[in-house]
Amino acid sequence: AAVAGGEAQQAERESDGAEADARRPRVSMVALGCPKNVVDGEVMLGDLARAGFDVVGEHESADAIVINSCAFVEEAKDESIQAILEAARLRTEGSDGAGPKKIVVTGCMAQRYGEELAEGLPEADLVVGFENYQGLPGALRETLDLDPAEGGGSVERVQVGSSTVPFREEWGRHRLTPQHTAYLRVAEGCDHACTFCAIPGFRGKFRSKPYEQVVDEARRLAAEGVRELNIIAEDTNQYGMDLKGGYRLAELLKELAAIEGIEWLRLLYCYPSYFTDELIEAIATIPQVCKYVDIPLQHADNLVLLSMNRPTQQHTEKLLGKLRERIPGLVLRTTFIAGFPGESDQAHANVVEFATRMGFQRMGAFAYSEEEGTPAAEMPSQLEREVREARRDELSALAQRMCEDFAASRVGEEVDVLIDSVGVAPDMGFDEGDGDGASEVVAVGRTMCEAPDIDPVVFVTLPEGVGLPPLEAGQLRRCRISNTITTDLEAEVLR
Repeated sequence: AAVAGGEAQQAERESDGAEADARRPRVSMVALGCPKNVVDGEVMLGDLARAGFDVVGEHESADAIVINSCAFVEEAKDESIQAILEAARLRTEGSDGAGPKKIVVTGCMAQRYGEELAEGLPEADLVVGFENYQGLPGALRETLDLDPAEGGGSVERVQVGSSTVPFREEWGRHRLTPQHTAYLRVAEGCDHACTFCAIPGFRGKFRSKPYEQVVDEARRLAAEGVRELNIIAEDTNQYGMDLKGGYRLAELLKELAAIEGIEWLRLLYCYPSYFTDELIEAIATIPQVCKYVDIPLQHADNLVLLSMNRPTQQHTEKLLGKLRERIPGLVLRTTFIAGFPGESDQAHANVVEFATRMGFQRMGAFAYSEEEGTPAAEMPSQLEREVREARRDELSALAQRMCEDFAASRVGEEVDVLIDSVGVAPDMGFDEGDGDGASEVVAVGRTMCEAPDIDPVVFVTLPEGVGLPPLEAGQLRRCRISNTITTDLEAEVLR
């Protein structure tokens, strides 16, 4: 979970009651779920900051905590509920006047469950859905009774509304990501009818963000110091199909690559269709576009894929072969669902065989979760939880082995590493050092082959006495990979 704060964390809690009344109200956020939710959270925090709230990183010092929830699968919902209960615990322990006074629930759980969530979790003071995000600052001020002259106290506790919401400007954010990397949302919603997925029901119909709006947002992010744009949507590579003039993702990549300061463009959440020759050519030939494509496949057995309402295994294999043939050095990331209703032992074995044969460099797996309101939840032959989890664990172990093999194959390569953070690590004497307790500067970064938060990292050291500039977050440094730590890499700076 991302936690809001940044520079605001240096503000200390006032001990004097009168001083506390005079200060600006404080808000913190627990950002759960996917990058789309992160963008929502950043935009909300930007609205709150402009409305006079201080965004803080320590929940204990906040007047209100926003839980930006996730409802993708059962585990994500449980995590969101636990975050709400933890916020309530902080409020109880801070009954002397310190600690959060109000708890706000936003995100997909709020949108999907609304009144039901409010009834089941009386700890939540506000439950706010997508359509009402822009009104959150006013609703929160009223809930906190910050504007008594305006007759506060009448705010509706549940404010959900439509799931298909028009796009607004998303560049005025309080960013939760490091300054040099950002998510760029190009579309919202989904028109696919995958039988296991509830997302279309609470994220709305697919709609592309206007082309000029995307480019303007990217330019503004670049002006703030962003060097890496991770392009996201529910189905990213479907971008533009609903716009006048048709499909424009390849054109968009070219325009984004021309923005001064943008070094990397990365495609996440692609559907296994919509890869036109123009898009493949753009990925292959534009230097700023990472040779990395994220395509959640979900399964590889045709009978299960038919039940899921997903493209066939033959279609997918042909597509992956085409991508690898035309994009040299391509890194593929995917995810699979284990234990879908009716999945036989052989169907699961087919997924294992397919994934092994494809040799995905990045792969995730999760156990099937029945989502109410979806066709799959009503299917016969639901598998036992233990079976689903065992099959997920087998796929996860395979993913670990393939990722380790890929890491080992890269030792000796010279690569560009984007530095995400810099710290000091003690010499523990585990390697060729003398273990004398001296500390060294170690940076954590990524190459084009690693997306933020979900993939392995690169631990970067700067050799002493070579006269190179010090390591700083946001730098792009040329390094040589020297070793591996399971799936992670170690590298030394060359320049």
